[in-house]
Amino acid sequence: MGEIWEGMAAALTLLVTLDADLVEITLRSLHVTLTAVVIASALGLPFGAWLAIRRFRYRRTAIALMNALMGLPPVVVGLIVYILLSRSGPFGVLGLLFTPTAMIIAQVIIITPLIASIAHQAIRELWAEYHDLLISLNTTRGQRIRTLIWDGRRALITAALAGFGRAIGEVGAIMIVGGNIDHATRVLTTAIALETGKGDFALALGLGFVLIGLAVIVNLAIHGLSRTEREGRW
Repeated sequence: MGEIWEGMAAALTLLVTLDADLVEITLRSLHVTLTAVVIASALGLPFGAWLAIRRFRYRRTAIALMNALMGLPPVVVGLIVYILLSRSGPFGVLGLLFTPTAMIIAQVIIITPLIASIAHQAIRELWAEYHDLLISLNTTRGQRIRTLIWDGRRALITAALAGFGRAIGEVGAIMIVGGNIDHATRVLTTAIALETGKGDFALALGLGFVLIGLAVIVNLAIHGLSRTEREGRW
């Protein structure tokens, strides 16, 4: 119990003093995670919407595969990305291994199926409601997708937030492809793992509380910007 209080005190001290290392690590965590969420949303949201309205032979198989990919083991993703980006790999010439870009790539692979799956479920319900109307208006498939995405934007924000929550707490994959290099690829989760390994549980807990607070603040900010509560659609 004492370690928890020490962790809270350490977190408060780091925040009040605006510790330079904490600020650097936090900004890098936000940069990597938010970039991954934006890219994954750009890929997953349209794909989920397309899968909801498109009918083809292996559609159920595609949906099942997408849902299965939600449970991708992060360490396996990290290993695959590591092999692809290593010097002996097909993309080794790009020199991306042990960089924030490699961490973003790993996170995009991990969270895209999650965002796409939630988007698919949300858009499928809207498609059942608006199917006849959109068909009667003779809209193209692209117009239908854009309309459904816009009308279901609040549910899709939830999908993006789910992706953010998964990405911000990720440690296995980014530890492998990022290397946890100080002042280069160290983020909050890898810093927590490092301090725990060193036995500095108070600092590890302090960083953990900062990570939790960061996730809560981002979620509240996005909900506030989307005006879900003020419009009675929370």
